[in-house]
Amino acid sequence: MFLKQFYLGCLAHASYLIGDESSKVGIVIDPQRDIDQYLAEAEKQGITIQHVFLTHFHADFVAGHLELQKATGATIHLGDKASASYPFEAMADGSTMEWGQLRLKVLSTPGHTPESVCLVLFDLQKDAENAQAVFTGDTLFVGDVGRPDLMASVGITAEDLAGMMYDSLHQKLMPFPDSTLVYPAHGAGSMCGKNLGSEKFTTIGEQREKNYALQEMSKAEFVEMLTANLAKAPKYFAYDTTLNKKARPTLDIALEKALTALTATQVLQLKEKAQWLDVRSADDFAKKHLKGSLNIGLGGKFASWAGSLLDPTIPIVILAAPGTETEAATRLGRIGFDNVAGYLDGGLSAISDDSLFNHSARVNVQELKNRLREPKAMTLLDVRTCNEFKSKRIPGAVHIPLSELSERACELPKAQPIVIHCAGGYRSSSAMSLLRAQGFGEVTDLIGGINAWIDSKEEVISA
Repeated sequence: MFLKQFYLGCLAHASYLIGDESSKVGIVIDPQRDIDQYLAEAEKQGITIQHVFLTHFHADFVAGHLELQKATGATIHLGDKASASYPFEAMADGSTMEWGQLRLKVLSTPGHTPESVCLVLFDLQKDAENAQAVFTGDTLFVGDVGRPDLMASVGITAEDLAGMMYDSLHQKLMPFPDSTLVYPAHGAGSMCGKNLGSEKFTTIGEQREKNYALQEMSKAEFVEMLTANLAKAPKYFAYDTTLNKKARPTLDIALEKALTALTATQVLQLKEKAQWLDVRSADDFAKKHLKGSLNIGLGGKFASWAGSLLDPTIPIVILAAPGTETEAATRLGRIGFDNVAGYLDGGLSAISDDSLFNHSARVNVQELKNRLREPKAMTLLDVRTCNEFKSKRIPGAVHIPLSELSERACELPKAQPIVIHCAGGYRSSSAMSLLRAQGFGEVTDLIGGINAWIDSKEEVISA
């Protein structure tokens, strides 16, 4: 048996290719939308991808099941509680499939979503009675379990799903032996749980001992705990969940449109009809950027923040350093943001009119200290999450999470200078560009964020 995990760091997403070496059958679990790596590995191993399994309808990315079906003719498999507009084979609880020395058993494990399943893997050559591993999707993570609130808007409450999660964990997963390997669909940084661990896989025994959600408690206590203090889900989650149920265009078709080279004239003509997305670094953006453009750098969690700050119904124009356009378009495609009009051919150097550009002077810790001492009024804006702000904050900082800034910018004084900070300087650049686009004048951000402030031994307020 062949097994390989593919880990996509920017989305903290794990997918899997399993191959049976006797029958040469390959199976992919929870694929990302750009599928070349699965095809290349399958060819290298001499196996043919014939089946694609989704453990559930993912909210944080668009899965590559339709892309794999188109490329290989593979059958798509979903849990039997799933409903989709494309052909698929519904897998009932307890059903099994075998290929050569490989067996997969489907477990219905509602909780994160109603249709969630886990997939149990048996290597029949080693042990036909005891499972070698279980692919837990977003049901069980390293150190966490899936959040139950993402389906609350479609007629089922977070409390109901949390109750289902308790039953799924204790009735379906905890009976496995301690040595059973656990391969989840996400790792640290994913918004599909509260606080996932950094390890890429684990065992049932480790989670039984260390996972806070698996400690001894009643079902009512579990429901209360799991539904408390949930971070607000990014705006695009509902959009991606819907896309994963639809028969939509495949990524190759989307990229063909997105990688249209636009002239400077065409880009400027689209100003009132499109979103200008500048994907360069925060430093490069601060030095020079088109007025009205939004900065989301490719160097950070680009896809997640693009999904949170952009509108998928409005065309997007990519402003990128030459040679990085394909990466930007692909990463937008991973979350289904296919409404891309194209990219500025030649980058910002293609536009010669200096009046169309703006710049900002980023400040370091010492400069911020000096400004805070001045009698002139200013606003220090913290755009980290609520939990980050509660944990540690710079004295006097106003808090508005970046995901809420567009709607809450009216709470900030336009007449005062604003210095923005996040943890390390990535999100603050996006926040600065967002406020600039809304007409705020003297706005800048802190290089290195609160991490640089703490490293300089400056005062913070801790929880």
